[in-house]
Amino acid sequence: MSIRKLVVANGIYFVEIPAADLYLLCGTPADSVKHLFRRGIIQTTEHDGVTFENGPNAILLSDSMIQNGHLCNLAEFPILQMLYRQGMLLPNHPNNTGRKPWLIGTPEQLAAQLRYIHRGNYGLISVEEMMASGLGEVEAKELMRIKLKFAFGRIATPDAFVECLPLAAQTTDIRDGVSIGRLAHNVFEIRHGDDSVQVDLNLRRHQTYPCPYPLSPVAIDRHYFAVLHTGDGDGWDYNRPAMGSVVIHQGRVFLIDAGANIHYSLDALGIGMKEVAGVFHTHCHDDHFAGLTTLLQRDQPLKYFATPLVRASVTRKFCALLSIPESEFAKYFDIHDLEEGKWNDIMGLEVRPTVSPHPVETTIFNFRVLWEGGYRTYAHLADIASFDVIDAMTTADAAAPGLSPERAKAVKARYLETADLKKIDIGGGMIHGNAADFAADDSTRLLLAHTARDLTDAERRIGSGAPFGTLDVLIPGQQNFLLRDASEFLKSYFPAVPMERLHMLLNNSIVTFNPETIIAPAAKIPHEIYLLLAGKVEMLTQDPGNSHFLFSGSLLAESAAIDNRPSEETYRSVGFVQTLRLPADLYRSFITRFFSSTELIEARKIEELLRRTFLFSDAVASITLFSLARSCRITQVARGEVFFGSAEQIHLIGTGRLATSDREGAQVLGKDEFWGADSLFEALPNDAKDQQTGAGPANTFVALDRCEIYSVPLTLVSRIPVVRWKLFEAFRSTHPHAAPRFRGTVR
Repeated sequence: MSIRKLVVANGIYFVEIPAADLYLLCGTPADSVKHLFRRGIIQTTEHDGVTFENGPNAILLSDSMIQNGHLCNLAEFPILQMLYRQGMLLPNHPNNTGRKPWLIGTPEQLAAQLRYIHRGNYGLISVEEMMASGLGEVEAKELMRIKLKFAFGRIATPDAFVECLPLAAQTTDIRDGVSIGRLAHNVFEIRHGDDSVQVDLNLRRHQTYPCPYPLSPVAIDRHYFAVLHTGDGDGWDYNRPAMGSVVIHQGRVFLIDAGANIHYSLDALGIGMKEVAGVFHTHCHDDHFAGLTTLLQRDQPLKYFATPLVRASVTRKFCALLSIPESEFAKYFDIHDLEEGKWNDIMGLEVRPTVSPHPVETTIFNFRVLWEGGYRTYAHLADIASFDVIDAMTTADAAAPGLSPERAKAVKARYLETADLKKIDIGGGMIHGNAADFAADDSTRLLLAHTARDLTDAERRIGSGAPFGTLDVLIPGQQNFLLRDASEFLKSYFPAVPMERLHMLLNNSIVTFNPETIIAPAAKIPHEIYLLLAGKVEMLTQDPGNSHFLFSGSLLAESAAIDNRPSEETYRSVGFVQTLRLPADLYRSFITRFFSSTELIEARKIEELLRRTFLFSDAVASITLFSLARSCRITQVARGEVFFGSAEQIHLIGTGRLATSDREGAQVLGKDEFWGADSLFEALPNDAKDQQTGAGPANTFVALDRCEIYSVPLTLVSRIPVVRWKLFEAFRSTHPHAAPRFRGTVR
């Protein structure tokens, strides 16, 4: 065999054809390079005294932009590995033969990847773009000088170092007798001579891209002010997550950056997606950016904190990757711009972002909280420049690329500002820091991060490590913040009930469940209801292939407990889970006395119907579903009857089948499919619309069976990030074989 195919992970393959010098990475979800490292596919070698890595020299992109909620094509780090760690771009390197890395895929995906890689390399690419974010002309020109110094004097287009090869509908010749043909959507045949292999990049229903490194579950306490460490590695470290932190303030959880696999980290830490109160963003490189779309798995927009300059850079990369207008970013996130160089008050948590020299717009963050004897402080210095690099960039020539002496001095002073706790990037090289610069730092505790190697003896004398799951408590908590959250959830459920009456429910115990514990089994009458306060719970239905994930604010086994009947679902913890235990008899008495049990039960029945649909299955808390249920219209349609769907609603098929007409060959929609959401994405570029199958669904259908249809106002649905993201995935779906098979248009 002249071809060797290696299964790397779900949706990732590596195909070797040595005779054609082709080493093809098929599928590039987040951290695909780390999977190659872990499998031993990328190794360190030596030639003519030069040490470098081997690995892929071409990438086959997925036909699908998104599968099961996760991005499929994130080629930034694989391309960087080829250019720099393999040496394909380095002067006088034995691997610099003039050949560029290849990107192979559909024209649309190639264009999106080039735009995204371009923004990943440079961020904002002109003084005008910087000024559009609110900078003055003088400041914008000075920051552009810094950018140009990192860029060796010019902003290059991606095609200067990447070669694109569009896949035709028929077989496409690659090189030296190698061809790639598409057998079906996302299914390819790679042929060399008489040998061939097939690669299927489709994920199956509920299948996800795995985490490349192991993460053990950790139980954490919610303190008044603490820092929880989510990683001290870098974008190449396949044993640890990349540098990041969780800031806990008054029990609330804030992320600093959103690297790849952030959802796996949160699961291991027992933090549900809905518990994340906001994300502070340093910059747009993938090891700090690639998890942003994962944070959309929630039913309320996430607060996004960054300076306008960083936000503009992130927005352009985010929207370039997804081929959407920049206005869409604000429909997924609740934007809160921070003033650079000033202390910004976020509900008592004060944060000061400071510009840091980097190839893209970047800030370091200083956090402080007032307490006895003065402030407690945490400094997060991700992707800083070493003092040697800063010195080499410093020039008094205001027309030349580089830093002014005044800015260089100010940057170093901010880096060395004393803190109670300081986490430092020591990755080295042209764009990362050096531990030696902080040898005389007077901060109480220094943490060294952002590297894949072991610390040297000298570095271990300077700073400590910060392994995943460790916690630095700056101000201990003297109150139970989870009980505060429980109070807020119950008040949301029962807004008309006096607070003193809610204390009847709040006067119950908070129960912690270990990972992978059955909290409430199916087929048994539940004697308690659990209000989920922290962590993530899997709800397993009677359908063997159907499960849903629930986050804080959800009530577990409520309907079964109210009806005093066996539960139809099993509730199982993913990581550590904390709940408020509510005795079933007490809850029933509460409902009878203070709430209309008939109204509640009817609404809960509709909630359960919506929960079983694809759109509302995950991350939509009971509070949000309750609101949708009260606005949901359920229509029973007999076989042969016509159903007309309002354009102002999204319609989901609970049971049965609908057709666009009663003629043979008419397009058909079945159980769990939906229509009516295309108007949400009318502002998409024409190339995104062109890939849709047909002109879109009609609003009039004929029932092929007895049907039950749920209709929900589109205005309500559009405000739920996790649902909007699923609708976007369906809108971008190009083929009925794409997973999941739920479409915004009929098939």
